[in-house]
Amino acid sequence: MKKPLVVLGIALVALTGNVFADEQVEIGKKIYERAFGRGCGTCHDIASNPQLTALIKAGQLDRAKFEAVLKEGKGGMPKAIEEIMKNKAVEKAGYGEDQAVDALYKYIESK
Repeated sequence: MKKPLVVLGIALVALTGNVFADEQVEIGKKIYERAFGRGCGTCHDIASNPQLTALIKAGQLDRAKFEAVLKEGKGGMPKAIEEIMKNKAVEKAGYGEDQAVDALYKYIESK
């Protein structure tokens, strides 16, 4: 009798993890689409600007460097963390800065 309960428990943990991961990606998408009122893609989907998706997938932009740019800015990129934290989806989820950056990074990685 204990075996089915263990299996059920493992299944619930796996499902919870998937739901959380899906929520993160969805919130990351909302950040990407709405940051600065026009979305990250306004600049980053233009060939002459850094291609976030390609850089992340190629391992050239790790999460720590990504976060540093969001917090400090770089070149023509303004500091973005305050803008990200104003996003309604971030506020509604109760995310802190680390969780919001994780969500955005995971979304871009999944594109």
